Amino acid sequence: MTVSDAPPIPRPARPPRDALRIAVVAPPWFELPPRGYGGIESVVADLVDSLAERGHEVTLVGSGHHRTRAARFVRVFDEPPSERLGTPAPEVIHAAAAGAALAELDVDVVHDHSLAGPLLARGRRVPTVVTMHGPVDGEQGEYFTALGDSVDVVAISDAQRRLNPGINWVGRVHNAIDVSSFPFRADKDDHVLWLGRFSPDKGPHLAIDAARAAGLRIVLAGKRSEPAEREFFEREVRPRLGRDAEYVGEADAALKRELLASARALAFPIQWEEPFGMVMIEAMACGTPVVALPRGSVPEVVDHGRSGLVVRDLADFPAALSLAADLDPAACRRHAERNFDLPVMAAGYERLFRAIVEGQRSVRALTGPRPSLRRLRERGVSA
Repeated sequence: MTVSDAPPIPRPARPPRDALRIAVVAPPWFELPPRGYGGIESVVADLVDSLAERGHEVTLVGSGHHRTRAARFVRVFDEPPSERLGTPAPEVIHAAAAGAALAELDVDVVHDHSLAGPLLARGRRVPTVVTMHGPVDGEQGEYFTALGDSVDVVAISDAQRRLNPGINWVGRVHNAIDVSSFPFRADKDDHVLWLGRFSPDKGPHLAIDAARAAGLRIVLAGKRSEPAEREFFEREVRPRLGRDAEYVGEADAALKRELLASARALAFPIQWEEPFGMVMIEAMACGTPVVALPRGSVPEVVDHGRSGLVVRDLADFPAALSLAADLDPAACRRHAERNFDLPVMAAGYERLFRAIVEGQRSVRALTGPRPSLRRLRERGVSA
């Protein structure tokens, strides 16, 4: 584990009053920002930069090299253990190293995006805020429910929060992107795009079937590095490929933007209650409407009839893919700017952190120990 001070970052002309000292713990699996796949890592890197730009002092805990504006970087793994994604040892090592480093630092709040890290929250003198990036049912839901009020949990969608009211939710902040980094194109090519991880939950095979039924060409790009992803691709996707259905590999940041900007629509036939689909806001930022099923966060993210079309079932998907070309690309871009740009997300977290820290300070002055902050859900800190 190494700790380094990053080069000085430019501060805004008018920093916020009482700037916060925030420690951000990233998952151990990829660098920040990631060079390819890594949706959580992209969000974390953007949030770190945005909070720093707003005048806060940010310490980042992560793996490999970082290209963020964090004032201090704690490196746990010299090389991210990406090939071991999902195995327990790297998570546990990461949590232990992060906990040891943070115990030596003077911070106001810890914002933890890892899986094992929140286990250390109960013994910490400052509050630990956890963003729930994944599902809240099953074993992961049981885990965060068991953590109780030792952590203050942020939902990334209202749909996610409704699925498990037993978790100590303190607010909701939608994920965001740097909209200005995505190219806007009003003139579109005549093809549909599917972009994501090759899994039955993401529905790439369903996207191919719907595009073919609509008489439209479809381009697919995405991750298939894990055994289950490769098996699914070979079984369900490869047999469907042809002249009107092309797989172009896993898209890096540049190719992803090119594909999103040129497509007439993004096909998003999601098959699970996904808490938040980043690719939807990336598409809208490029002026590309989203055609999706109403699962998970979709109804919160897509403005039906303006930035996309939300259809009830797969039978309506082909027609919606055809009709999406009639939507205004500029309206898609405006929707992304107003609701899912980085300043919106950063302001939401800033309000939430400040409410938690100030609530903690006021009660500790009277009682000493860290209080339950469940009441913050009533204080309007959601963004």
